[in-house]
Amino acid sequence: MLHRDHRIYSSAPLRQLADEQTRAMLPDIQRSAGARALSLGASGDGVVPSLPMIGGWTRMWIATGGYRGDVCAAIDAPLPFLDEAFDVVLLRHALEAVAEPSVLLVEAMRVLAPGGVLVVTGLHPVSGWAPWFYWRSGGTRTLRFPGQLGRRLERHGLEIEWTRRVGRPWPSDAAPRAAPFNPCGGGYVMMARKRCRRATPLRILPAPTRLRVASGSLSPGTRRSAVL
Repeated sequence: MLHRDHRIYSSAPLRQLADEQTRAMLPDIQRSAGARALSLGASGDGVVPSLPMIGGWTRMWIATGGYRGDVCAAIDAPLPFLDEAFDVVLLRHALEAVAEPSVLLVEAMRVLAPGGVLVVTGLHPVSGWAPWFYWRSGGTRTLRFPGQLGRRLERHGLEIEWTRRVGRPWPSDAAPRAAPFNPCGGGYVMMARKRCRRATPLRILPAPTRLRVASGSLSPGTRRSAVL
C-alpha cells in the first residue's frame, strides 16, 4: 500500500529543497561512471542530474497504484530489474513515500552494481520541516534519522561516504541559499558506495616435476654383492 498524499512533493518548498539537495550531491555524483543510472522519486517533477560519464537514466516515480515513468511496476513487487543493473541509484524522498521503506531500500541495494553509488535524500525529523510535513501529510508518514539509515546500509555491505544537511531550517520557497550545506537544514543527502567483491583466489596448480631415470650402471663405490 502507498502512503496517501503525494501532492506534498509538488509543493514549492519541497521543490526548492530538492534543487538544493541536487546542488549538494552534484560535485560527487558527477564523478560516477558506468552504463546506467536509476532515479526513483516521490514525484515525477524532479529533473535528474546530468552525469557525463553515465550512459543514461531510467526514471521512475511513486504514484497512486504503483511506479510510473520509463518503467511501470506494482508498488508491492520487487523492482523489475536484474541484480546489479545500475551504477548509480538515486532515491529522492522515495523512502518517505512508501509504506514499506525497508523493502524499497533492500531492492535499491540489490540493483546497485558493486562499486556503484547510492544517493538518498529526505527530510530530517529534527528540523522545522517536520511539523509542516506531518501537517501536510495528515500524520500518515514517518521521517527517519539518516544515522539509522546509514547503519542499515553498512550492515548490507555499503560504505557511507558522507551525509550532509542542506536547505533552510524551515519550509520556504525563497531563492536557494548561497551555500548548499547547512548544519540546521531541513533536508539531508547521503552518499554511499557498494563494496566491490573480493577477488576469488585462484586454485594453485602443482608445478610439473621432472623425473630422472636412473641408468643401468652402478655407482663406482657400489659392490656388486650388495645388490645380488
